[in-house]
Amino acid sequence: MADTAPGDPGSGDAAAGDAGARPLIAVLDYGIGNLRSVQKALEHVGADARLTADAGLIADAAGVVLPGVGAFGRCVEALGEAGLADIAHVAASDAAAGSGRPFLGVCVGLQMLFDGSDESPDTPGLGVIGGRVQLLPEGVKRPQMQWNVLHWAHPSASDDETSLPRPAMARGLPDEAWVYFVHSYWAQPHDPADVAATCHYGVDVTAAIQRGRLWATQFHPEKSAANGLRILQNFVDTCR
Repeated sequence: MADTAPGDPGSGDAAAGDAGARPLIAVLDYGIGNLRSVQKALEHVGADARLTADAGLIADAAGVVLPGVGAFGRCVEALGEAGLADIAHVAASDAAAGSGRPFLGVCVGLQMLFDGSDESPDTPGLGVIGGRVQLLPEGVKRPQMQWNVLHWAHPSASDDETSLPRPAMARGLPDEAWVYFVHSYWAQPHDPADVAATCHYGVDVTAAIQRGRLWATQFHPEKSAANGLRILQNFVDTCR
């Protein structure tokens, strides 16, 4: 399928990051994931994005990104083999508490933030977000490999002062934004407040989470044309 979808702004470039210093963002390099594509997309929207497993560089970064593709268990194992599991856990936990640097998980990078996955039941996840990763429901094609529309947890701004704000990652995006998914498993957090967006695929599937300064997407923003670039730009802007 072409990189466009009904209602999607198309594959045109999102605006580059605002003028000023390019924040250093560490893209955790553990040998698995769409690493180069994520790095290039972050650079496009104004980041100084580095693929790295160096603890010193990661400590100096203004933000941290954890990509991931493939099997949950292998990704967790590779993260540990690269010496990055504890670093990722601390960075994600601090971000979730609102006291640390912004942290972004992508695809299996989202799933690894959870307690574990039915795909690899003997392999614990990072345990930052309570909940478990499970197989997509019966009756749908697995994997979901297509464009699908996001439904934000708190849609458009309301005049009602009691309404909750939209997730920060949704800034500048329509209430229903098309993005690109490739996955067979999905994460279900214990706390529904962690869900920033869903998509419908047999059931309402968690498409994005947000807690504090921790963001994560089940979809691939680096493959989601202008909408995905906008989400990455919003992340980079939080790192300035």
